[in-house]
Amino acid sequence: MPVDTSVLIAGAGPTGLTLACELARRQVPFRLIDGAPAPFNGSRGKGLQPRSLEVFDDLGIASQAVAGGRFHMPMRIYAADGYRDVDVHEGREPRPDVPYASSLIIPQWRVEDLLRQKLGELGGRVEYAVSLRELSNDGDGVSVVLEHADGRKETARAAWLAGCDGGRSTVRKLAGVSFDGETLDQHQMLVGDVRVSGLDREHWHIWRTDKGFLALAPLPATDQFQFQASVDPALSEEPSLALFQRIVEERSGRSDIHLDEPTWMSRWRANMRMVDRYRVGRIFLAGDAAHVHSPAGAQGMNTGIQDAYNLGWKLAAVVGGIDDTLLDTYEDERMPVARWVLGLSTKLHFSILATQRADQPRDEQTLQLGINYRHGRLTREYRTDVHGPQAGDRAPDAPALRDDRGEHRLFDRFRGTHMTLLAFGTSWAGLLDDIEREFHGRVQVVSIADGRTQDSGGHAARAYGVTRDTLFVIRPDGYIGLATEVADISPIAAYLRQLI
Repeated sequence: MPVDTSVLIAGAGPTGLTLACELARRQVPFRLIDGAPAPFNGSRGKGLQPRSLEVFDDLGIASQAVAGGRFHMPMRIYAADGYRDVDVHEGREPRPDVPYASSLIIPQWRVEDLLRQKLGELGGRVEYAVSLRELSNDGDGVSVVLEHADGRKETARAAWLAGCDGGRSTVRKLAGVSFDGETLDQHQMLVGDVRVSGLDREHWHIWRTDKGFLALAPLPATDQFQFQASVDPALSEEPSLALFQRIVEERSGRSDIHLDEPTWMSRWRANMRMVDRYRVGRIFLAGDAAHVHSPAGAQGMNTGIQDAYNLGWKLAAVVGGIDDTLLDTYEDERMPVARWVLGLSTKLHFSILATQRADQPRDEQTLQLGINYRHGRLTREYRTDVHGPQAGDRAPDAPALRDDRGEHRLFDRFRGTHMTLLAFGTSWAGLLDDIEREFHGRVQVVSIADGRTQDSGGHAARAYGVTRDTLFVIRPDGYIGLATEVADISPIAAYLRQLI
């Protein structure tokens, strides 16, 4: 049966939007649907990790994200005898190899807005008020029944289906995938976005009292704060401005802090769950549809964005003719990451509860820069003496590169849909020419020390730990796929042929 589109994406949150952008810039036909009548206007999440900012750098929207957010917002922790200010990212500043060194405070609705704008520039759009009701997954495609806001039913067929439709995922349920874990009803919070008078916007204000936890975090480049407060599970009162105001007065001990104009309010229950597989035939799960986390450490939205970033280029390659076994590596690479991140966020969640300290310093783990695919099936490490990043690791940045296009960064050369060959030394000239001829623009070459590109500050050599002639193949998602010191074209060309 013929398909109507190559990929159907259910869910237009950060995960679905990232996947749609990845497909759109590769000219892969897709539909992006969402059951909601309009974009969500609340800050369910408010933190972008450095690795997600690198994804946005590749999409060309990192500068807009940074302009609409803030790094290093100190937490002001109140106590009976005063307050103290804590920057949980103190000392983390950009380096040549790490241009984004700490979490960016930014409301989730702005993240989604930036992604929607990018998608529009790429010719894509979201179909709102369209819900997936039924699906049938066979060897050649996925047939679905979609319901529109007016009740009209539509039958459609896609070669592939991506469920990015959140923790209550319809795609996951219809695909018969289990969602193992637990809901901790004893751990509940009220959450919402409100205007606040009586507090400065330079600090994330936090009170810890015997009645519970309260936080008011200014959302950068808005006139709003995110309200968070732990509540007793026995509380039956629905979220309301009056309830929020009462909690603020009780826990802050102040009557001069006033809330108004809420844009959304909700009651949150702690969920820590994860699927047992990411792929069922021609169906994939990503983001909250595959894993839900505690908000501690700002891991959930970021993990979903990176799920989509991993899946997008692989789907495009398969639609373009690469063997679909490539798609098995999505689960192979991302499931261990989700399992590890779920453990990390859960550990931080319980640590905060036990100590009543949300101001615990964040370490390298929460920034997601150390996530790697070293043991994945797409990793080829041919060196025996490695002094820097290995195959499977994130590919570092480096500034002050110079060639006939002027001065630029390594990330500037990675940006786009291509593979990159990063070559250090003079051993590779003929090999690089042969690769460029065979792959016709699908591979870009950055050749350092042979006259093509100058590493004027030595940043690239240091970032990659290079002590001898070395070649790296950088995947489209910014990970090192292959590393070698032997100028033999055969394994390099064979590797590229299975991916592009």
